[in-house]
Amino acid sequence: MKSAAIHKLLIANRGEIVSRVARTARAMGIQTIAVYSDADRHAPYLHSCDTAIGIGGERPADSYLSFDKLLHAAHLSGAQAIHPGYGFLSENAAFAQAVISAGLIWVGPSPDAMQAMGDKAQSRKYMQDAGIPVLPGSLQASTDFSVLKADALTLGYPLMIKASAGGGGRGMRLVLEASALDDALQSAFNEAQAAFGDGRLLLERALLAPRHVEVQLLADTYGHVIHLGERDCTVQRRHQKLIEEAPSPAVNSALRRRLGDAAVKVAQAVQYSGAGTVEFLLDTAPGQEDAFYFMEMNTRLQVEHPVTEALVKQDLVAWQLRIANREHLALDQEQILHQFEQGGHAIEVRLCAEDPANQHMPQSGHLLYWRSPAELRCDAALTSGMVISPFYDSMLGKLIAHAPTRELAIAQLADGLERTVCLGLNTNRRFLAQVLRSHVFGSGDFSTAVLKDALSELALDTGSKKLQALAAVAMACLPRSSDAVPPAHWWNWLSSDDREMRVPMTINAQPQSWHVQQCGEQWTASHADASFIVSGLKLNVREKDHRPRHVDEGVIHAEKGQLYAVINGEPMQFFYVWSADSLWLQHRGDTVCVKDERHTPAAGAKSLRANEVHAPMHGRVVRLHVATGESVAAGQLLLVMEAMKMEHHLHAPREGVIEQVLVTESSQVAQRQLLIRFT
Repeated sequence: MKSAAIHKLLIANRGEIVSRVARTARAMGIQTIAVYSDADRHAPYLHSCDTAIGIGGERPADSYLSFDKLLHAAHLSGAQAIHPGYGFLSENAAFAQAVISAGLIWVGPSPDAMQAMGDKAQSRKYMQDAGIPVLPGSLQASTDFSVLKADALTLGYPLMIKASAGGGGRGMRLVLEASALDDALQSAFNEAQAAFGDGRLLLERALLAPRHVEVQLLADTYGHVIHLGERDCTVQRRHQKLIEEAPSPAVNSALRRRLGDAAVKVAQAVQYSGAGTVEFLLDTAPGQEDAFYFMEMNTRLQVEHPVTEALVKQDLVAWQLRIANREHLALDQEQILHQFEQGGHAIEVRLCAEDPANQHMPQSGHLLYWRSPAELRCDAALTSGMVISPFYDSMLGKLIAHAPTRELAIAQLADGLERTVCLGLNTNRRFLAQVLRSHVFGSGDFSTAVLKDALSELALDTGSKKLQALAAVAMACLPRSSDAVPPAHWWNWLSSDDREMRVPMTINAQPQSWHVQQCGEQWTASHADASFIVSGLKLNVREKDHRPRHVDEGVIHAEKGQLYAVINGEPMQFFYVWSADSLWLQHRGDTVCVKDERHTPAAGAKSLRANEVHAPMHGRVVRLHVATGESVAAGQLLLVMEAMKMEHHLHAPREGVIEQVLVTESSQVAQRQLLIRFT
């Protein structure tokens, strides 16, 4: 029996997935309702929906993980259905049941199917019963560490700890030996609890260098299940996917059908309906190239669904909504496979607010200048001047390229990344382009260890010397005030004065001092053994941005735009943002952030700061490992912070004695806040 058609849809999530679901819903004539926490009250994704309802709080537990608040918002708005997006409660069977019990339509699989697949230990048993290979692992998930330690003794090492309730790399830890198990269990539990509201864990024997391949499924409520080919998600960092592509370079036509048949059996075993993904590990050991093992099933839409949409020319969100309306799945398996195999190649990258030069530490703050390339699909909800909150995931959005061949898709995506303007905080934009352009990625022959091993040297990004030279010249022209936006006359490139000066500044957190000399309309910028002649300086576009924010977020004063320069005879175009005492410059793949140090603190203050530990980002202290008066060794763990749904360990920079601990467990801290002082 067909249910009543959905006319109003509440999207119980935040960020780009809300905009993505709303785009399809609008095309289907469905009104949409967004929800927002206190931290997201100015977020641009709210404008993609017809209505937005505040649900309070800042942390996920107080907002996007609250059953009561989400159901109350649905009642207030008159929504008939709830789409959970991905992450948060999208794989929570209890929430799905609560939605249904409230008389609403749940856009997703049944709670029973979610329960069966959501418990990863139970899902492993389903797979074994269905004849699908699995790696040895825990018989059931648990929060009892003594039970998990007993499992570890039985299974042996290496082991993978997994959060039973979710995915996205949250709550996953690789453990190579028994001495590391206790800390890994505690860390995984905390991260899973924060991300999913469920800290249950299980253990599984680990393959150290597999490929990660997943199969997209669609299933209606009448038992018709098809697969839409595979995606390769092997390029990962901290068990979180960074680059996904379809088809997989490691999968041929025969293996594709074996993987697809196995995935369909998984869905049929639990009477699955809706969109879902079955994930497998491919063994890369010699002679084992066609061996695969069931890893887990994601009972939701995946972040990387656009690459499948590009190949099969189907809107997966539309199918989710149509299946929730109890429509028949009118797609033929062989026709879809033919479309997939003739559909060229698609690649997606996840643009994240993180610092590749500092162990990919997540970043929060203001995105001062954003512009996406027209030639790529961009799934993002971003705008210049917006706040990137410390309370949620670090992913800013996704860029997707689709081309007739893998080589062309790689080239298009790398070029598009370099044309993406993303200034105001550190991101992995250049790092992703480097990975795409690397010989290792181009070969298609790599494992999940590729970023840790073959491509580990790509993490540093200090900006090219040419960009630094232009920054030195620009800084010489900018005001010495640390709180003013420069008016037009400060960019006085055409001054005929001859002058010479030293320009002290911090470039991407590294102190430098450049010598800058002006002769008419030409500048010479020198540092160490590098010297550059800069001329032809011209502002092309100036966009002022004076955007008042909430009192807790301060007020942004920024100028942004484009400028041209000729550096050592080479004409170049740049994007810039000047805000407070910092200047950001970008030229294609290169980005540099320059801080004006013409009012450098006294040497004594710098010395004092060397004996301090500051918060690397906004977040919450979850564990303290030291107390006042305690002696510590260099590298000793001091405290653990939680930020952007991940744990971050802060270590002693040197040997010493703790003079003062200025925070307690559960303290909310701001970026650069003083946490611990040494004697």
